[in-house]
Amino acid sequence: LIYERHGEPAAVVQLKDLEVPKLGDCDVIVKILAAPINPADINMIQGTYPLLSPLPAVGGNEGVGEVLEVGRHVTALKPGDRVIPADTGLGTWRTQGVFPEEMLLKVPSDIPVLCAATLSVNPCTAFRVLADFESLAPGDSIIQNAANSGVGQAVIQIARASGFKTINVVRDRPDLPKLVERLMALGADHVVTEEMLRKPEMKDIFKSIPRPRLALNCVGGKSTTEMLRHLQPKGTMVTYGGMAKQPVMVPVSAFIFRDVRLRGFWMTQWRKDHAQDKESVAAMMDSLCQLIRKGQLTAPACTEVPLQDYKAALEASMKPFVSSKQILLL
Repeated sequence: LIYERHGEPAAVVQLKDLEVPKLGDCDVIVKILAAPINPADINMIQGTYPLLSPLPAVGGNEGVGEVLEVGRHVTALKPGDRVIPADTGLGTWRTQGVFPEEMLLKVPSDIPVLCAATLSVNPCTAFRVLADFESLAPGDSIIQNAANSGVGQAVIQIARASGFKTINVVRDRPDLPKLVERLMALGADHVVTEEMLRKPEMKDIFKSIPRPRLALNCVGGKSTTEMLRHLQPKGTMVTYGGMAKQPVMVPVSAFIFRDVRLRGFWMTQWRKDHAQDKESVAAMMDSLCQLIRKGQLTAPACTEVPLQDYKAALEASMKPFVSSKQILLL
């Protein structure tokens, strides 16, 4: 799936047949099995993301593939191995590709395909924001908005496995009871709407769990300001997305009298900063794969779409209130 200019995905992305390039000594031929459509993929095609691939570009930053053949200097991979992208911009929306060995990470073959296909972006973001900003202990609580997003679902599950309590904020919607039920089944402790954040009933939640030391924000605007009010003094809010396309508004009093900290996180930058730190990357992937094996981390709700129906998948992924991730099956 190639785009030669930036614009609305359904208009600029085209399905084309290309020759598979010749295999170099340090290259690997990969058959892509499944690749999701993420918000960052859409923004890259629109030309609004901070990181853009040179045009013409193949869409897709995430997915899982099987190694078909390796160049003679390749040491870490062999045919039959499962691999995921080591970094953004790989271009996973294709049936086959030839990639340098260092652009791929081996993953265990015993984890489900959909878990592997959605492993390198959302679960890694969830893992890092839970681990890197506050030293949380079992019993501590966190609050997050867009709790039904891919990252939100992963946060709920990783937090539950670690003994952290979660307060999960979602937008009100027609099928709210169904969504609440689904998030509770994943391990959510509390699910509230953005409107409820302002209500006195929020105090009832804090009778049974402590106020959160960590807030996770991927919305911005009013949602962020309301969430911040419930943070403990000296707590941290981490912003990793801005779905409302509105600034983060913080009352002066939150800084002066409660000394809250505001931080930002971008998984792509973390990968750049740790490009030489193979141990940190391996430890994170190992922890996530262990959780998947134990059934404590599942793939987000997915809709599987054949490659030729890519236009419908692109359009579906841009609709509001969609809790299901579109996955291209290749």
